[in-house]
Amino acid sequence: MTRGLPPEEAAARCGNVLSEIGTVVVGMDTTLKLTLGAVLAGGHVLFEDLPGLGKTLAAKTMAQALGLEFRRLQCTPDLLPSDVTGSSIFDPAERRFDFVPGPVFTNLLLADEINRTSPKTQSALLEAMAEAQVSVEGRTLVLDQPFHVFATANPIEFEGTYPLPEAQLDRFLIRVDVGYPQPSAEQDIIRRRLARGTEATAVRTVLKPGELLELQRAVNCVDVDPDVVDYAVRVTAATRTHDAVDVGASPRGSQALVLLGRALALMDGRAFVLPEDIKLGTKPVLAHRLTLTPGSWARGIRAVDVVAEVVDRVATPTTASAHER
Repeated sequence: MTRGLPPEEAAARCGNVLSEIGTVVVGMDTTLKLTLGAVLAGGHVLFEDLPGLGKTLAAKTMAQALGLEFRRLQCTPDLLPSDVTGSSIFDPAERRFDFVPGPVFTNLLLADEINRTSPKTQSALLEAMAEAQVSVEGRTLVLDQPFHVFATANPIEFEGTYPLPEAQLDRFLIRVDVGYPQPSAEQDIIRRRLARGTEATAVRTVLKPGELLELQRAVNCVDVDPDVVDYAVRVTAATRTHDAVDVGASPRGSQALVLLGRALALMDGRAFVLPEDIKLGTKPVLAHRLTLTPGSWARGIRAVDVVAEVVDRVATPTTASAHER
């Protein structure tokens, strides 16, 4: 690495973060690893799963462990774009309008139940997510770094919801689900709740925002072999020609695969990406970027099944990284 942080130290820091989050969040090891990897890669995360599985808790706890300023936005049908970005309020004493920043001016914004609010309000997040800036009242305001958006969505209720359009789904580096915990993990959740005596949870701050930025710079120094880049491109391209897919993943999808792969490699203490890092990221990175044909959707085919089939079909690179030779 040319800019300091050794892979072993970076991996130790990431391990400490995940261990601290694990004191509160139970049975979500893979989800938390992918989520932290997305943050290290500079991306945004969409949690899509059933209610009551700990999506909001995971987001809030990760913000605490990473030492990030956290704001939560409860999305409702009557939410306005200005409720996200902020607006000017008239000060009668000073006889002027003062801009009051909205919740988007933070380090980690949780948009809870994002599919409950209108497309107009959803789009207020697009510029912030893509360019880390907000255009409001004729001005462009740059957001502080680091800046990340976590959003939650309920995939089973459709009444009173507004599905995210493809353009906004594409802004999320990954989409992850949580799933039901194993019986032992669920028992552990109950025991911890009884021991706390309260619904509120807290973890210690493991990193400061500056240390997170240092880790993100370290991710940018992770080497990617040309064969690994070729593999990511071939996997992404294969989604565009699959019979069940109407619109496949764009080049942003293959780029996201490589970016997440670099973060996962660093979390494992390596300064180079393996094909296995790319494989681990295929479902969370590519599935939400696919538009299935009406026929395949009617037959119950899921995007994650298509991605799994594509990964099985595309040949994995056999050449070793230069760091392994």
